[in-house]
Amino acid sequence: MERVRREWPGAVELDVSVDGEPGTARALAYPALVGRPEPGDAVLLNTTALAMGLGTGGYAMVVAVPDRLPPDPTGPGHLVKARYTPLQATVLGADEQGSPHHEALREADSLDGMPVVVADLHSALPPILAGLLAARPGTRVVYVMPDGGALPAWFSMSIARLKEAGALAATVTVGQAFGGDLEAVTVHTGLLAARLVLDAEVVVLAQGPGNLGTGTRWGFSGVSAGEAVNAASVLGGRPVACLRVSEGDERERHIGVSHHSLTAYGRVALAGADVVVPDLPGGFGAEVTRQAAPLSGRHTLVRVPVDGLEKILRAAEGDWGVRLSTMGRRLDADLAYFLTAAAAGRHTASLL
Repeated sequence: MERVRREWPGAVELDVSVDGEPGTARALAYPALVGRPEPGDAVLLNTTALAMGLGTGGYAMVVAVPDRLPPDPTGPGHLVKARYTPLQATVLGADEQGSPHHEALREADSLDGMPVVVADLHSALPPILAGLLAARPGTRVVYVMPDGGALPAWFSMSIARLKEAGALAATVTVGQAFGGDLEAVTVHTGLLAARLVLDAEVVVLAQGPGNLGTGTRWGFSGVSAGEAVNAASVLGGRPVACLRVSEGDERERHIGVSHHSLTAYGRVALAGADVVVPDLPGGFGAEVTRQAAPLSGRHTLVRVPVDGLEKILRAAEGDWGVRLSTMGRRLDADLAYFLTAAAAGRHTASLL
């Protein structure tokens, strides 16, 4: 290991020398799992993501720092996440018997109408918050992160910066995901913990960084967005569906309203939601409206103006220190994507 490039809560980014390779490479370590590397340390790396050139965080991942291992976990907590992998983590679940919150969650069954904004991609989180907080400053928002993308919440620099800026109150990691302010076993108990333990007024639910897609109708990790609508509804929440819209994606299946949104909300979601349709200008806006129309059979389509949202997004990016980017495209390269997510936040503010 050559040097520490930067760090944020739960993660350290490094420059490392890889045997047999020229120069240095970027690597990422989670000190709680593998130990904290220091310059000169030998580190064991998994270089799969680096070799594949993955778009979301093409890092070599530190598997261990053999000469500087972390202390053995001593508890509390009996939930094991990333189960039966070499880096499985033992955490305290908000819903487990040894938790101080167990009694509050044991018979909990209602979100009391709390809005739950559901999105496909992790990159929707900052613009949803920007639209919401511009319309209703001070709203207490909790992010619930399922396990469709990255498992450690520590991977997301956006989470760290949004919390530091006060835009995000807390994170709950559910399923096999871990590293949030609270842990929970399922999306259902994660939503209940956000409401009853963390006093959320709004939840944003989207997978962590690094979604997976195969170019097939059903083979994408964002199918969980439809399942999240069902979970929010059965618990008495108010689901708000954020469409994945793009004008800059090179893949035809994602131009306008992505086929991911049409499948997740049109086929997987069995409960109704407010589907936010942004009033985007010109012919592209009309095409987005046309593509979203079939969702009206189950959902309520809500037209939301986008005036002023571009300015709000640019200000949020600067004020929060968060880089607005989706699938490698920045704000100017795919403005429609970010305006759509911000419109979902704007609509959610009107429900409070």
